[in-house]
Amino acid sequence: MFATRLNGLVRRHVLAAVAAFAAIIAVYSPAKVLAAEPLKVAAIYTVPVEQQWVGRIHQALNAAAERGDITYVYSENTANTDYERVMREYAEAGHQLIVGEAFAVERAARNVAAEYPETAFLMGSSFPAAEPNFAVFDNFIHEPSYLSGMIAGAKSKSGKIGMIGGFAIPEVNRLMHAFMNGAKATNPDVTFTVNFINSWYDPPKAKETAYAMIDAGADVLYAERFGVSDAAMEKGIFAIGNVIDTAADYPNTILASAIWHMEPTVDTAIAAVKANNFKAEDYGKYSFMGHGGGSLVVDETLVDADLLGKVKAVEASILDGSFIVEINDEEPKSSN
Repeated sequence: MFATRLNGLVRRHVLAAVAAFAAIIAVYSPAKVLAAEPLKVAAIYTVPVEQQWVGRIHQALNAAAERGDITYVYSENTANTDYERVMREYAEAGHQLIVGEAFAVERAARNVAAEYPETAFLMGSSFPAAEPNFAVFDNFIHEPSYLSGMIAGAKSKSGKIGMIGGFAIPEVNRLMHAFMNGAKATNPDVTFTVNFINSWYDPPKAKETAYAMIDAGADVLYAERFGVSDAAMEKGIFAIGNVIDTAADYPNTILASAIWHMEPTVDTAIAAVKANNFKAEDYGKYSFMGHGGGSLVVDETLVDADLLGKVKAVEASILDGSFIVEINDEEPKSSN
């Protein structure tokens, strides 16, 4: 009887020990440890991170790194001819998510992604995603751009607005069209002079183009590129900002800005890669105001309460879905 009880006791202790050991293995298994590690993310930019569009991506990735969700490295000022090589280097180094801009290197970027099907690629692009791992995004901030246009149209005394962009590609065109429609909503007679400097980062060229528009009578400028607001401040006229808020750098100049928030896009992609369900899809919707990807900031010392109230009413209609801002990717033209 004693022996039977002893054997039972020993057996229970052994089973308990085995169970405890199994629990330890489960907690410290390689899969569990790997899942807890930050995601390796790399970004490739063709311009400096100070440039507004790239700067928003850089900011969102830095925020994720500061939270401990990712480790983050990047290359800036990467020439188009080097882009393919840098993509391969990051993929070979084991980065699980590579973020970048494929606007001028579409074919090369997609070819590299196809060579590394286990790596997730999230690339700024005007074209569709490509299976299995090439997802795309864009800054769909046409909604706050419309709202900023409402302010510009109402504030223009000459009825002439100058618009300066980088390149006439869809992601720029749609913002300009939305802005123009917003301006016409508050000033049906307003006219526009549209010019593209054919560069993503050439502040002096943008500034010289702005001077010419001011000399021709424009009293509000749409600053899609850096350099435009400098000219506006020097000449004492108003400007509308784009992508980032630069009002503090241009006092009494920036009426409003359509702001891009890349965090919803970046955070969604990071979560998908970590969950092993990253897909080739269009992440553009995460830049919409309803997803927190876009917003409007206004200098309320320059915009009166009545106008601001009208803008806020339209903003509320956008958010509740009762007002849809048109998306027009065609190249905008100057008024006849």
